[in-house]
Amino acid sequence: MNTPRVVRAISLLAAVLAHAAFGSPAGSPATIDLAGEWRFARDDQGVGVTDRWYQGSLQGRAVLPGSLPAQGIGDPVTVDTKWTGQIVDRSYFTDPAYAPYRVAGNIKVPFWLQPTSYFVGAAWYQRDVEIPVAWRGTRLFLRLERPHWKTTVWLDGRIAGSRDSLAVAHQYELGAAVPGKHTVTIRVDNTLIPDIGENSHSISDHTQGNWNGIVGSIELCSTRSSWVDDLEPFPDAPTMVVEIRGRIRTSASAPFPSVVRISFDGGFGAAARSVPVGAGGVFRANFSFGPRAALWDEFSPGLHWVRAVIPGGEARTVSFGIRTLSTDGRDLLINGRRLFLRGTLECAANPRTGSPPVDLPSWMRFFAKIKSYGLNHVRFHSWCPPEAAFEAADSMGVYLQVEMASWPNQSTTLGDGKPVDAWLEAETCRILRAYGSHPSFAFVSACNEPGGDHAADWLTGWISRHRSADPRHLYTSGSGWPELPVNDYNVSADPRIQHWGEGLASRINRLPPETTSDYSSIISRYRTPVVSHEVGQWCAYPNLGEIPKYTGYLKPMNFEIFRASLAAHHMLGQAHDFLMASGRLQALCYKEDIESALRTPHMGGFQLLGLSDFPGQGTAPVGVLDAFWEEKGYIGPAEFRRFCRQTVPLALLGRRVFTSDETMEAGIEVSHFGAEPIRRAACDYSLVGEDGRVFGSGHLPPRDIPVGGPCKLGTVGIPLSGLPVPHRYKLVIAIRGTPFENDWDIWVYPRQGSADKQPSAPLVVSELDGAASARLAEGGAVVLMIPPERVRPDPARGDVKLGFSSIFWNTAWTHGQAPHTLGILCDPRHPALASFPTEFCSNWQWWYPISHAVPMILDGAPESLRPVVQVIDDWFTNRKLALVFEARVGRGRLLVTSIDLESGSLDPVRRQLRASLLAYASGPKFNPRVAMTADAVRDLYRP
Repeated sequence: MNTPRVVRAISLLAAVLAHAAFGSPAGSPATIDLAGEWRFARDDQGVGVTDRWYQGSLQGRAVLPGSLPAQGIGDPVTVDTKWTGQIVDRSYFTDPAYAPYRVAGNIKVPFWLQPTSYFVGAAWYQRDVEIPVAWRGTRLFLRLERPHWKTTVWLDGRIAGSRDSLAVAHQYELGAAVPGKHTVTIRVDNTLIPDIGENSHSISDHTQGNWNGIVGSIELCSTRSSWVDDLEPFPDAPTMVVEIRGRIRTSASAPFPSVVRISFDGGFGAAARSVPVGAGGVFRANFSFGPRAALWDEFSPGLHWVRAVIPGGEARTVSFGIRTLSTDGRDLLINGRRLFLRGTLECAANPRTGSPPVDLPSWMRFFAKIKSYGLNHVRFHSWCPPEAAFEAADSMGVYLQVEMASWPNQSTTLGDGKPVDAWLEAETCRILRAYGSHPSFAFVSACNEPGGDHAADWLTGWISRHRSADPRHLYTSGSGWPELPVNDYNVSADPRIQHWGEGLASRINRLPPETTSDYSSIISRYRTPVVSHEVGQWCAYPNLGEIPKYTGYLKPMNFEIFRASLAAHHMLGQAHDFLMASGRLQALCYKEDIESALRTPHMGGFQLLGLSDFPGQGTAPVGVLDAFWEEKGYIGPAEFRRFCRQTVPLALLGRRVFTSDETMEAGIEVSHFGAEPIRRAACDYSLVGEDGRVFGSGHLPPRDIPVGGPCKLGTVGIPLSGLPVPHRYKLVIAIRGTPFENDWDIWVYPRQGSADKQPSAPLVVSELDGAASARLAEGGAVVLMIPPERVRPDPARGDVKLGFSSIFWNTAWTHGQAPHTLGILCDPRHPALASFPTEFCSNWQWWYPISHAVPMILDGAPESLRPVVQVIDDWFTNRKLALVFEARVGRGRLLVTSIDLESGSLDPVRRQLRASLLAYASGPKFNPRVAMTADAVRDLYRP
């Protein structure tokens, strides 16, 4: 099996050799690069057309390729700036906490990255160009690779037309070339006309921002009078037949050629031959490839090239891959083999430049990062990337889902006769024609989460039309919904751990930890493949240390707000610890999310939201990578690939917590979506302690593992008697002779009753009553266990909703959805936790204490007080929260917890935590340094 690096090198070498074999095509377009300084003018009043600015000379200066905000052209941001994008949480405009950031000179918005200047409207760009004598009489056209957004072009004051695509190059036919000096004028308008959905990542300030300008190549081109305008391969992998479809265009005075010569790269390709040209310049023919010709998929992304040559005209070369996407019931297939999509979203967030990259190296680095984390799929959320992205994905074997640059919801609706209908239909045709031959362009979605009373009917027609015209892709009506009978596959929000609005009722927060749950009951309702929509959305605390990375015009003023809030609550020094602890919890949540999908038979895959942070919608730090697609430091690609790659061992544990008189049992499965079956695979298992010692091991009999999953390998049982307790262990499963290995933490505690034998020195109370006050006055030790239901809420915001998981998306954009917290932070070396095995952050054993607790708000406590077990608060509020803390009250020593460690029959985890706390409070190490008053402690109770 080729490694991704070898495959990439082979593909790129093949590209070089193919172009060398073809040579530089005779009559290839001559170009004049128009990059550089242009004359410029803002058209704030929209009068440029009526006042005929295209006939005059503009006086300002701007640089193209480029955007206006990147050049500091625009207006200062104010409270009244009319942004492009929905603002769900409007507290910024009313909350006194944001008042300092609504003052001129200190404007900071928490919604998204903030540009240094902002401009929405029409802008005019103009420059002179010298057309050489050699171009006389040739066809002349202007190509603008990536304008944002609508362009209108004039040549010497004569209008050439208008274009409004967000995804494909704007090309203008300028007639026969006349040598000499000429003036090109371009009007670029980035207003939301038509309204395609204000939250669409193609235009919204949530992500790349609604910038005005043109990026990519800007070229004036000359060609011969006849040219190959369209060349599209339609491969069929089962038969190894490639149908070539194309169209020739000519200048008005030139006749159509009678034939076009079609040839391919070598290496088991089809033989070259001439194909007749029909009416309107259309040609079509089938070519048979040899059975040894390279196929294209994620493991071997073999690429081929087809070249069309017309006598005396322009040639054209197009790359393609021989691959067939299909479905078999609920299964996705690539070239007849089961396919499971391990995907993430790309939301057009480009914090350094604002605009998407248009160069191949940038996209090669991006997809290399994707694959290093075990992923094989990217969904472009409500936008379409440039040509370079497809080229990079082709060479690296990444499956892309492209959306037609629209999110028709909130500000508009689909199918109701609004302008977005016609625009989306036209944009679909443009995108499929421009990029449809790329083998990486595998999946097509009309849009994200469409709204509209007639959207379903409109989308049914949309799929039928475009699938009939271009069957090289699989089509779905929309990401998230609607689920229509016509869909080739569905992108559904049902199969995931946490749903929007579910709060603490989700599986991860409501039920004890296990590793057996899957989505079979959901998948069984479908007749077609299901890919889970926007999985995860688990937050980590914002990485305040990345603020210096924002060297472009987009500034993290949101992070500066959060940093100031954290400093005001005297915890700025803990920012990095909050990031690391919450990040480990985030990674843990993603592992369970992904493994739940891998455990599900006949599931089509998942799309994370996301592998990287999302800078908009109130700030959603949901990625294990930051918004620059760089690591944050708490999980790297090697660890992530243990549970996210083509082959993943799976352990089915009914629970993660045991006592020493039990036997741990687990079913063993493998999710395998590799290039071929694994023959005679032997599965090894072991139970490993924190010091690396092995306390039990074995293997399952060898067997063949087919492509697909999950494949059941057997059941293992390891007796736990005699093991050191309490202790955290890892169950490690490995496929012998392969890199495929995975692990799961379990905890083993003393059997019932043995953990309760503690000295009786501390006084244990549920309130600071007379006996407790007397003990403290004597200099004694008191353990105060505040019943969770009696913990005082936040007087301004109500109860702090504590859950095991981290925050879902964020609280600002979900109307305060629970949980409001990001896990715990503690020092595992603190003597209060000496008998309670823990790391510095949440792990699955903490589900039990957290599910029976309410955090105490210690904002009124001394600044120097650090809880023994701290809860990491929402970055919008940054309260000092605790589940366990200690303080000196008068002469006495007080240990306080708001975890229920008293009522009913305690589970082994809480029983052990109780024993550890009592043992600490009984011994000489219990010596709090920070003092609190008794009244301050009593203030922790509900009034």
